[in-house]
Amino acid sequence: MSPQQPADLLIEARWVLPVAPSTALFDHAVVVDSGRIVALGPSAELAARFAPRERAVRPDHVLLPGLINAHTRAGRTLLRGRPARSARSGPLADAGWVSADLVRDGAQLAAAEMLQAGITCFASRDLFPEEVARVAAAARMRAAIGLPVEERATAWAQDLTDHLAKAERLWDEYRSDPWVSLHFAPDAAPGLTDATLVRVRTVADELDARVMMPLHETEHEVRDSRARHAGASSVERLSSLGLLRPGFTALYASRLESSELELTARTGIAVVACPQASLRRALGFPRLTELLARGVAVGLGSGSPTDAFALDVLAEARTAALITSEASRAPDALPAERALELATLGGAAALGLKAIAGSIEPGKAADLIAIDLSSLGCQPDCTPAEAVLFGATRERVSDVWVGGVPRVAHGRLLAFDECEMLELARRWDERLAGGATPPARARAELRGAR
Repeated sequence: MSPQQPADLLIEARWVLPVAPSTALFDHAVVVDSGRIVALGPSAELAARFAPRERAVRPDHVLLPGLINAHTRAGRTLLRGRPARSARSGPLADAGWVSADLVRDGAQLAAAEMLQAGITCFASRDLFPEEVARVAAAARMRAAIGLPVEERATAWAQDLTDHLAKAERLWDEYRSDPWVSLHFAPDAAPGLTDATLVRVRTVADELDARVMMPLHETEHEVRDSRARHAGASSVERLSSLGLLRPGFTALYASRLESSELELTARTGIAVVACPQASLRRALGFPRLTELLARGVAVGLGSGSPTDAFALDVLAEARTAALITSEASRAPDALPAERALELATLGGAAALGLKAIAGSIEPGKAADLIAIDLSSLGCQPDCTPAEAVLFGATRERVSDVWVGGVPRVAHGRLLAFDECEMLELARRWDERLAGGATPPARARAELRGAR
């Protein structure tokens, strides 16, 4: 009898849903060593082959890859519950509340909430992206951080040149970071000149960086583009400028016409849908079945917390499945297994992380979650994917491992002190509601006094 192989961790579960393939595996286990998945197989077989230093047995659970929030604005988490216009671009933003402090503290609250919801990887588009990157790296959470590109002055940079200069400095800082990847995050295309977009493409080429930006998010954006650019839609314009290609991810894409769907598929770009944010803002919804039928990589995001409130990718997957069935007038037009694929492997593909995340396969990072299916809402037995998507909620996430390290155990958050996060949110609520001097204005007044 050959000796057992040492390993860091063996996780046994009633079901394992590897996503690739989508078939659920009964009474299976996953072996983890040095932060990577080294084996997937029947529990008894792996228990005989390996001698793990730690063993986790979850007899009523399904084990699946960590969920991926492919688009959010983590730095806006502390602004949710405020009037939507103020939180996005109105008085709160104009008064200087969008500061490094608010983004940093909001990102901490967002990271803690996402881990509790089974989200092990997220993409965020914020001013002060360095603050979100630092939070993610400190929390040992996988993150794709957007580098803002705007022509106007923002709280982060003075003009386009300043935006790009700061972006390149951050790129140098994080180019080898194991947790943080960076991409360029330009504003919506109608508000940017051709020269700016070509400059973004050139810099992205030089750095081999991805580009993620809103595309056909609203009817107004489509009309604005055609009015400003000789009848060309944003999709047509970006294609002519050479931006639509592998490595480009379109956010929302809820107003694509049939010819633009074909162009999307032909250019090899990815799409991230944000179902709940789109519904709340009455933006429409991407033609998911048509995108998927054309082989387009599609991920799911929660969008800005000021729109959808919850950072809950499981709810986004459920909403996507329900909307798609209604839109196509076909039950199960987006089956539970496929919806969960969008919430995991689809998001990884949209962020350029498919090689390391999104599915349970040997060699990939051990980003894993266990969902407890013992509740009444998941009875009697049905397929594990249906139980997860339609019977469970984020509160049923019992365990989260990122790189094989537990970040949530038996429902208890380990990566952050939950009481500290609640107190942080309370202090900011009082600050925002109490009329305190916004950070940006306070700094300006201090400079004036000097």
